[in-house]
Amino acid sequence: MAIPEGFWWGTAASSNQTEGSAPASTWRRWEDLGRVPRSGEGNGFATNYADDFGLLASYGLTHHRLSLEWARLEPREGRHDAGAVEHYTTMLRAARDAGVQVWVCLHHFTLPGWFGDDLGGFLDDRARSYHWARHVDWVGETFGDLVFGWQPVNEPVAYAGASYLLGMFPPGRRDPEAFFEALEAIHLADHEAWRLLRSGGTPVATIMNLSPVFPAVRSREPAERDRAEANTALFDAVYWTSWIRALRDGVLAVPGRPEREIPEMAGSFDLIGFSYYSAASVYADRSTGPYPTDARVGPMGYAPWPEGLGIVLRRLADELPGRPLLVAECGFGTPDDRWRTDLLRQSLVETERAIDDGVDVRGFFHWTGIDNYEWDHGYDVPFGLFDRDRRPKGSAALAAEWARR
Repeated sequence: MAIPEGFWWGTAASSNQTEGSAPASTWRRWEDLGRVPRSGEGNGFATNYADDFGLLASYGLTHHRLSLEWARLEPREGRHDAGAVEHYTTMLRAARDAGVQVWVCLHHFTLPGWFGDDLGGFLDDRARSYHWARHVDWVGETFGDLVFGWQPVNEPVAYAGASYLLGMFPPGRRDPEAFFEALEAIHLADHEAWRLLRSGGTPVATIMNLSPVFPAVRSREPAERDRAEANTALFDAVYWTSWIRALRDGVLAVPGRPEREIPEMAGSFDLIGFSYYSAASVYADRSTGPYPTDARVGPMGYAPWPEGLGIVLRRLADELPGRPLLVAECGFGTPDDRWRTDLLRQSLVETERAIDDGVDVRGFFHWTGIDNYEWDHGYDVPFGLFDRDRRPKGSAALAAEWARR
C-alpha cells in the first residue's frame, strides 16, 4: 500500500516566527527585556506571503498551518485592528489563489499583553472562559470561510513547560505547581476552542507535542532505576495520559491536579494532530537526555529519531482507536541539510509503514517551509526546506518527490 490518495502534504509555521513579534504581544516585551533575541520582521512572510504560497504549492506542499496573531488582531482589549484584519484576510485569500489550503492556529506560545500579563492568561478562569472564548468565536466568524481546518492550540505541554516550569517563555515562572495548573488550563482552552469552532463544519485538530520516554540510569544502583522508572511514568502521564483519557473517557487527568470529569471532552476533535521531534531518556533526578543515549544530537539539544515517529503513530492508534491522525509538525533543526534529508526520508518511511499497518494517517506537515525565527535560538537553527532567501535545499526536493508520487 502506498500513501493514500488525497493525503495532505504541507508545512507549518507561526506568525511570531515568520512575521516577527507583534508590538502588543507578551513576546515583544520578552524581547524588550533582553530575554530572547529580536525577531525583527521574521523571515519576511508578512510581505512575501503570496510568492511563498506559490513556492510551496509548486513543490506539491498544498497545505500550510499558520497562526493568526491575537496580539495583532486585538492589541487592546475589545478593540480589533482593522488593518490586521485586512492583512490576514488578504493573506488567506492569497493562499487560496495559490492552491494552498490553510489550517489556522490561534495560540502559538504568544499572547496579547493585556490578556497574558494583565489578566493572568489561561490560568485565570474568567480570562480563559470569557476573553479566550470570545476571541475564538470572533476569529471563526471573521475568517472561517477562508480556512480549510483549525489547529487551535500549539503544543500544550511545551507551552506550559516553557512558560511556567522552565522560565524560558513569558511569564517566565519556575513553579511545578503552576506548571500543572497551566497544563490543565491550556487543555481546557483547547477544548473550548474545539467546542466553538466545530459548528462551522471545518475540521478541528489537536497539536499535542508527543515524545516516547524511556527510563535511563547513570549507575547500576537498583534504587536509581526505580526512581528513573517512576519519573518516566510521570513524564508519560504529562505528555500522553492526561489528555488521552480526556478525549477517550471524558476525564482530564493532569498529574498534581484533581481528576476532572468532563464528559463532553470524550470524542472531541476531528483529528488527533501532533508534533514529533524526538524521544527522551528520563533519569532519577528528573533530568532528561537524548534517546537513544548515543544518538546524534542537534543544535537544540535533542536527538532526532525517526523510529520514534512510528512509535507515536502506533500508540495513538492503539489508545484512540478509530481516530484519524495528523502529523501536524515534524522537523529537524540543523544547518546540515544532508542530515535533514536523511531524517525526513526515514520519517516518511515510518509514516508509510504505519499506514501499511492500518493506521489512519491523513497528512504530514514539515516544520517548517522557510527558515524562520526559533524563539530563544533566534535565527541560528534552520528548520526550513528553503532558506530565508527562498532557495530550495535538498530536503525540499525530497519533500516534493513524496508529495507528487
